[in-house]
Amino acid sequence: MCMVYDDKGNVLVQDKIDENWGGLTFPGGHVKKGESFVDSVIREVYEETGLKIENPRICGTKDWPREDGSRYIVVFYKTNKFSGTLKSSDEGEVKWMPLVR
Repeated sequence: MCMVYDDKGNVLVQDKIDENWGGLTFPGGHVKKGESFVDSVIREVYEETGLKIENPRICGTKDWPREDGSRYIVVFYKTNKFSGTLKSSDEGEVKWMPLVR
């Protein structure tokens, strides 16, 4: 998951269309076999937003325990280095919103 932000005080969000994980969120997804976390977040942001991000920096992690004893882990990144044309995907609409501090 990656928070993409610009120099105007905006952050990129996705209005995710998913019955199990819907609503406003940052773009992101799953890691493919053999893929690094960084390569994964770069690929997922591109697939969901049309933007090519650079230099994503890790800024947090979150995990949830599962019934089988394993954990579901999310790695959070952020970057303000991107290029391309913003476009939504089948995952949901993407749009810039003011970053409230």
